Amino acid sequence: MTAAHLPVAGKPEVRRAAIRLIRADGRAFAAVIALNALAAGVGLAGPWLLGRIIDDVQAGRGTAPVDRLALAILVSSLAQLLLARYARYIGHRFGERTLARVREQFVDRALALPASVVERAGTGDLTARGTADVATVGTTLRDVGPTVFIAMLQCLFLLGAVFVLNPLLGGCAVFGLVGVWFALRWYLRRARDAYLAEGAANSAVAEILAATVEGARTIEAFGLQRRRVVASRVALEEACRTRTRTLDLRSVFFPAVEISYVIPVAGVLLVGGVLHTHDMMSLGAVVTAALYLRQLADPLDTVLMWVEQLQSSSASFARVEGLGDAPRGVSGPAPVPDGDRIDVDGVRYAYDGGAEVLHGIDLTVRPGERLAVVGPSGAGKSTLSRLLAGIDAPRTGSVTVGRVPIADLDPEQLRRQVVLVTQEHHVFLGTVRDNLLIAAPTAGDAELRAALAAVGADWTDELPAGLDTELGATGHQPDGSQAQQLALARVVLADPHTLILDEATALLDPRTARHTERALATVLQGRTVIAIAHRLHTAHDADRVAVMEAGHLTELGTHDDLVAAGGAYAALWATWHS
Repeated sequence: MTAAHLPVAGKPEVRRAAIRLIRADGRAFAAVIALNALAAGVGLAGPWLLGRIIDDVQAGRGTAPVDRLALAILVSSLAQLLLARYARYIGHRFGERTLARVREQFVDRALALPASVVERAGTGDLTARGTADVATVGTTLRDVGPTVFIAMLQCLFLLGAVFVLNPLLGGCAVFGLVGVWFALRWYLRRARDAYLAEGAANSAVAEILAATVEGARTIEAFGLQRRRVVASRVALEEACRTRTRTLDLRSVFFPAVEISYVIPVAGVLLVGGVLHTHDMMSLGAVVTAALYLRQLADPLDTVLMWVEQLQSSSASFARVEGLGDAPRGVSGPAPVPDGDRIDVDGVRYAYDGGAEVLHGIDLTVRPGERLAVVGPSGAGKSTLSRLLAGIDAPRTGSVTVGRVPIADLDPEQLRRQVVLVTQEHHVFLGTVRDNLLIAAPTAGDAELRAALAAVGADWTDELPAGLDTELGATGHQPDGSQAQQLALARVVLADPHTLILDEATALLDPRTARHTERALATVLQGRTVIAIAHRLHTAHDADRVAVMEAGHLTELGTHDDLVAAGGAYAALWATWHS
């Protein structure tokens, strides 16, 4: 994995993943193969029967044999239609079930990723894989895969039938298709890398657009519009360049293939004509072979036309499957903390090799304590909160809970110990109840309402269907403050031992924010609460206050003691009340 993108699976991993998916629904896959083989076999009867009709007419055998053969052609065509239709039906069901497995596996893997990995990769890359790439794989499984498989079986059966009629004609047909083989080989050598590059470029476009939209207010505030436009143009130009590359490949591949279709038919007619002239082959057999090869053009055209989709899908599947190779944190059994005390010892930290932002932080957070961390913007408060939440690991030093490094805990165990709540919240599609049950699946209505009341979410009582009100575009659309309250209610239901609030109430008005923070402190009585305080009334209510300046912890004590000391915190407090 690079610093900017999640990993991409190699060809062996993609093959193994495809085999696993087939084995998961092996009976349906076997049924698809059997039915398609039968349909392709029955389809061979038509040209052969037509050849018999020609021979019978030439021999003057009358209309009765011709009528019987014509009826047989009709029956075989109907049988082929029914078999192909049922095979496609089973194939589509197989594709939908397999796509569901791909989606579920992708979601499981995405949720298992450490937050730091997701942030460094960028939401655009993950979003593109979970939407466009998964959709491409789904189209292949549902439509392209069965279609190509049927066409390949038809090609094999038709070529085999020509060989049965006359090995020499079969050799002519294969020799005539050599051009298709070379064109296909040339294309496949270049297509996978080209489509992977196109997928990466599309991810970059999605990432920069998402970041620009999310940070629109910041961009306007600092006058960064031109810089973002330039960055977007660079990403779009790269996406256009990679798209043009795949178009160039197709513009060479398809014309070469179209020319190659005519050669086998022409060769068989010439050689067959010579054999018929020397009474070595009947006219009906020559016509049958020519019809088989003429029929070969349709399934072969289907295969080659969908080669592009298969290459695109292979690249998409490699990106989707690559999520399984992303870092998962510590492997093996996770250690069990001995107690709930958090110790920060000599911590230094820098983002991706940049300048150091934390310089030798030492701090102990006692169980059940309410600690406020204050300081000017850029002092390192949010960085410290990320280390305390186990999102990042310190470069040097240690951050432990119960003498166990927080970053070594598996995600499930970590969130039972520590939960970080920021001002970035998400409202899931579904009802109010659905949004809350994510944190506590077994909670009853009384517990859900108590959690909402604890964070001051009285607006839920006025909703038309109460807890069963749909949220989102088709129902009630919560504003920023209501989304924050839903997130905080989830925290109450999750009931972690340590809660870290980093601007978690920033979207609430000051009075509501203070009420919510005090209500949370009451509900989480006995739990540890660490608040990154941008409003100093939070620090006033805390048991202790930690003051950070330029990545250093400069003061630590109670509100009254720090005000009396006349240091940095006293200056902040005086400014806050001025």
